[in-house]
Amino acid sequence: MVYLTKKILLLRFIFFLTVIFLIPNEINSQSKLKKDREAILNLCGCFEINFNFSETFNFSEEDNYVGSEVYQSYALELALPIVNKKNKISIQHLLIVGYGDEKSIIKHWREDWLYQNTHLHMFKGDRVWESKNLNKRAVKGQWTQKVYQVDDSPRYEGTSTWVHVDGKSFWENETNAPLPRREYTKRNDYNLMKRWNRIEITDNGWIHKQNNSKVLKTEFESMIIAKEIGSSPYEKVSYKRCDSAREWWKTKQSKWNSVRDEWEKIYVLEKDISIKKKVGGMFLYEHLMFTNNYEENKTHGPLINSFLNY
Repeated sequence: MVYLTKKILLLRFIFFLTVIFLIPNEINSQSKLKKDREAILNLCGCFEINFNFSETFNFSEEDNYVGSEVYQSYALELALPIVNKKNKISIQHLLIVGYGDEKSIIKHWREDWLYQNTHLHMFKGDRVWESKNLNKRAVKGQWTQKVYQVDDSPRYEGTSTWVHVDGKSFWENETNAPLPRREYTKRNDYNLMKRWNRIEITDNGWIHKQNNSKVLKTEFESMIIAKEIGSSPYEKVSYKRCDSAREWWKTKQSKWNSVRDEWEKIYVLEKDISIKKKVGGMFLYEHLMFTNNYEENKTHGPLINSFLNY
């Protein structure tokens, strides 16, 4: 009887210690998740953006190497939360180009943020994205940023932890990516960019800092030919300046929801993805954005699948 009493007391003591340690940890975890979500949702809004890039170092073995000139451009953009769930936030970026009657809207890139995600499609080069599974313990507390092209095909992905310290909130990650659009038609001496991204929330928006390596990847080796830095501040402005983009999206979201759904059928297979450059002499985004042949939702699946190498 005495033995049983001691055993019961011991079990009660163990349970008490478990509760003491687990409850605060659970509270802290939920508080951290809330801060993470607030930071990601701060990436949404109407923004004036200044894109700034400059090559810093040259490692090319070519004597006649010519680096990229300093790149600077301006944009007005709406970043719209199109999915807002506890463990997933999806943000659609819309460019506003021109003024007054000459103003037009362009569907830009999209980013998905997934909490504790265990699968990535990592850019391998040569228009191939490699399927990669991650251990649950390795991604505990992390958020994956999945960045998509204007046609919702894959671009680059990476997983890291949002950090909230000393009044700052930021997310850092390094991953492989295709060439940026600003260089895609100008450079053929490298074929992969190793992107170091830092996304940091500011008092009036956020800033995207980059420290990238331009890589020439061959069958036998990968060689860095140059490095570049980038700094792109996103400054929030009045939402009214993006009214035209919001109204435009209302008329187009059904079409692009369908395109996303068709791509999602491919992503959930968790297989390598290889994409053709052109079909019928046109890029995928040209078919979807610059012709009237694919306005009906039923046409999106066959079109997208025609671009896949099986």
